[in-house]
Amino acid sequence: MTVVTISRGSGSMGKAVAEKAAARLGYACLSRDVLLEASELYNQPEVQLQSAIADAPSFLDRFTHGKQKYIAFIQSALTRHVIQDKIIYHGLAGHLLLKNVSHVLKVRIQADHDSRVELVMKRDRVGQAEAARMIATLDGQRQRWTRSLYDADPGDSSLYDLQISLPRYSIDAAADLICRSVEFEPFKTTPESQRQMEDLALACRIKAALVEDHPSISVVSRYGNVVVYGASGDRQAHKLKAGIDELGSDIEGMNNIEVHADVEPPDTAV
Repeated sequence: MTVVTISRGSGSMGKAVAEKAAARLGYACLSRDVLLEASELYNQPEVQLQSAIADAPSFLDRFTHGKQKYIAFIQSALTRHVIQDKIIYHGLAGHLLLKNVSHVLKVRIQADHDSRVELVMKRDRVGQAEAARMIATLDGQRQRWTRSLYDADPGDSSLYDLQISLPRYSIDAAADLICRSVEFEPFKTTPESQRQMEDLALACRIKAALVEDHPSISVVSRYGNVVVYGASGDRQAHKLKAGIDELGSDIEGMNNIEVHADVEPPDTAV
């Protein structure tokens, strides 16, 4: 089976495509559900989580690491779902949150400007000029968010496996393309790719448990062997090790855990 992420701009009909494809495949379809679960799991206001994953980082965020903390919670909640497979996630940044797992099909839904404006006018009951302004604002925020946190451009085609343009393709046709694509061999779950997903979920869970006190950490897991990359300095390393000790040794799926300070984390780290 496969996990599908759908990236789309406001008014691009990505939600309709996701729901149609999920119904045909018999997959669960997730978006806001992940924010609600993250809110409950980590006792955080949903509005803060929504802001973290939708709004451009502020100047203050660069010093408080506020967004990194909330994104760690969201990523942990998301991986708890997708580890089960057969999921379509059409929330923001799924293609970035579920990196380095081969059976994740990353889809980008695009629509022309006029179609997007028309949909936002109907959906939000606003005039043409206001709808265009809203779209431009959201697009700008998402571009700055992606560049600031992931050093990437959401319009970069290399981030996706499949790009679909609407209304060139209808919603039905777009859903059909996704259903056909999940059957391709590269996107089928294998024992190795499932191991990748389990390692990602474990790393995300550990980061979410530590990020409140250590917002700049990175975590990587391979076959349940976890490495936490922390800040420099003996005192910071000692505090991080103490926090890891408090996690206990009975975290499901973890074989061992160690701390590396003053070491650049690999690209696979979260």
